[in-house]
Amino acid sequence: MRHGNVNKTLDRKKAPRELMLRNMASSIIIYEKVKTTEAKAKVVRSLVEKMITVAKAGTLSARRELIATLPQENAVKKAIEVLADRYRERQGGYTRIVKLGTRQGDGAEMVQIELV
Repeated sequence: MRHGNVNKTLDRKKAPRELMLRNMASSIIIYEKVKTTEAKAKVVRSLVEKMITVAKAGTLSARRELIATLPQENAVKKAIEVLADRYRERQGGYTRIVKLGTRQGDGAEMVQIELV
């Protein structure tokens, strides 16, 4: 039973869900904006914010933690070299979710999640 569990399953099992979120976080870091559904954006937002916060440390252990989480090496490189410097003075709130309307096929609420 799921009593008290607050994490969103997004209608997927654990391993596919986690890999999807890690890939989406990499895409957000690389391209700085991604168009997706509102539910996915709300779940991936916390992962992206944590990754940027880790990157701000700039240490070897921070790099290793990013490598373990993000599947693409250029996402790790950009997070440490570009985004860490950009958000050095900012204390969180690195992402913004902008509503775009509904998707034609199934009526899902579409949003654009982007880095501030």
